[in-house]
Amino acid sequence: MQPQVTVVDHPFIKHKLTLMRRKETSTANFRALLSEISMLLAYEAFRGVRTTLRTIETPLATIDSPVLDGKKLVLVAILRAGLGIVDGMLQIVPNARVGHIGMYRDPKTLQPVEYFYKVPADLSDRDVIVCDPMLATGNSAVAAVTRIKQSKPGPMRFVCLLACPEGLATFHAAHPDVPVFTGAVDERLNDHGYIVPGLGDAGDRLFGTK
Repeated sequence: MQPQVTVVDHPFIKHKLTLMRRKETSTANFRALLSEISMLLAYEAFRGVRTTLRTIETPLATIDSPVLDGKKLVLVAILRAGLGIVDGMLQIVPNARVGHIGMYRDPKTLQPVEYFYKVPADLSDRDVIVCDPMLATGNSAVAAVTRIKQSKPGPMRFVCLLACPEGLATFHAAHPDVPVFTGAVDERLNDHGYIVPGLGDAGDRLFGTK
């Protein structure tokens, strides 16, 4: 495992991920589970996020205490399935800014095609968390991070529900400086570019489109 990969193997995540993998899990339950796991992943992924001191009064004294500046944090969803992770994380940091990158995977080449890009104008002093449930071929993640880096952001992290060795290798060959936080690293990719054993198409299962 690469040093820039953190598998958040908390028992709660393992349990909820098992429920998500089951093919009979309903769209509503899949959506709720993804939101819950995203909050758990956020706990670890946000560990290095910067804080500032604010003077407050407790019932007994005045102190300088650390606070998270939500306005300095940007969550970027790779559409469409990345929205499920961002929605969960917003429950932890409701003041975070949100960006969107629309990409689809060409079924023949498995390469990403960008169709939408909208992020906060100034990323230079912001921590950026890029979100997509699956790090499969790694091509979409590479393209998304490459695009965001053009805006010269602050520290970046990539958060996904599942990854595989091939996707991690592709991602870190292009972006060795961006750590990955994931719930599990599965066995492999199949011939169609899906993670095995995986959980199927996360977007279709999240939005009930298949």
